[in-house]
Amino acid sequence: MISKLVANATAALADVPDGATVMIGGFGTAGQPMELIDALLEQGAKDLTIINNNAGNGTTGLAALLAAGRVRKVICSFPRQSDSQVFDGLYRSGQLELELVPQGNLAERIRAAGAGIGAFFTPTSYGTPLADGKETREINGRHYVLEYPLHADYALIKADRGDRWGNLVYRKTARNFGPIMASAARVAVAQVREIVELGELDPETVVTPGIFVQRVVQIAPAAKEQQ
Repeated sequence: MISKLVANATAALADVPDGATVMIGGFGTAGQPMELIDALLEQGAKDLTIINNNAGNGTTGLAALLAAGRVRKVICSFPRQSDSQVFDGLYRSGQLELELVPQGNLAERIRAAGAGIGAFFTPTSYGTPLADGKETREINGRHYVLEYPLHADYALIKADRGDRWGNLVYRKTARNFGPIMASAARVAVAQVREIVELGELDPETVVTPGIFVQRVVQIAPAAKEQQ
């Protein structure tokens, strides 16, 4: 019997090694897998490369992982906002490496990894410092920059409902980067609000098929203190 269910967030992330590349879903706090991030913090892996749209909010979640000195590099599109003081302090002091990627490029580089695309040309960033050192090409009179896929060892994502095969549905815009990150990682770990029986999810609503998910852990909305 195929079952990708894991007892808790701690068990789901027990094998994350030092130096791993970890994608973390979420657009700001929307869809951010807070309990999985907390479990990664407790697990102890260090020298991590984190791929996320943002670079942490306030002092919790990803910001707490940064503050603990566990992250070597951040790849993101929007590192600075009003409550990104943890990232700001680490970056300005030279303790954190940043690769800034335009948001559309970030999404497409992740999607390309999951789709098996070797590289792609995009007009975004042409003529800016973000294109320095990269191959460029003129195609049909327009200038493009060559970008490469972003792969990860692990993807931590948050969905609304899932089954034991790993099929997932999301809640509205909390979906954001979850589906493409699941397909781009060697091990995708999904926290879900509810686990349902096989067949209860309408196939037309399944956004992430179970083939892209390796581990599923149920975490109720108010269950953070229990993890």
